[in-house]
Amino acid sequence: MKPDMFIVILAGVIHASLQLGIGALLLLYHASLGKHVRKKTRELVTNYILGNALLTGLAVAAMCFVIDLIFQGPMNPAMLTIVAIILAALAVSVWTFYYRWGKSTELWLPKSIAKYIDRRAKITDSNTEAFGLGMLACFAEAPFTFVLVTVVANSIISLPEALQILALIIYTALSVLPFIILRLAVRRGETTVDIQRWRVKNKTFLRVISGIGFFVLALFILAFKVIKG
Repeated sequence: MKPDMFIVILAGVIHASLQLGIGALLLLYHASLGKHVRKKTRELVTNYILGNALLTGLAVAAMCFVIDLIFQGPMNPAMLTIVAIILAALAVSVWTFYYRWGKSTELWLPKSIAKYIDRRAKITDSNTEAFGLGMLACFAEAPFTFVLVTVVANSIISLPEALQILALIIYTALSVLPFIILRLAVRRGETTVDIQRWRVKNKTFLRVISGIGFFVLALFILAFKVIKG
């Protein structure tokens, strides 16, 4: 496997391990199942996933254009070194404050933003609103995903043209994979309460895995794109 394609896949897995999007989707599920028939809830969830996926894909495509415009191709080793340092710093951030301490899955978000997302999830009644909520959740996670998007865009530019669209699809699909798994779990009969309990129980595991992912990605970029590349 080409190093650039490995970077795309690893970054997609790290993106998938972040919890803001899945938390917002759980809020939407919890509110919708109490007000609507299941068919309506499924439509809302589908549009939430599409909104999140669209913004993710557009962000990567836009970053490809920006990087190519500025660097006339992939980023130089000096810039990639800075990116790797930021990824390592994000690893530490995930380990220390991504989750608030305590027996909950409350995240780093300022209280005002968290309350706004919670309120939007509870009042979402149309497919358009659900689509917008998916985009909002994607945007709110940007402090942790912006560098991932940058790394992925740089790797996509480095790939042959025949693989670039495939790499974009793979990253976008991986980023929303937890939402699809959640949807399948609910269809199998799992409740939102059961899923939330699992998230609380495995919070430490999720924190460690996400942090390790950021750190491994930083080392991989240094090894294969800076030193070797």
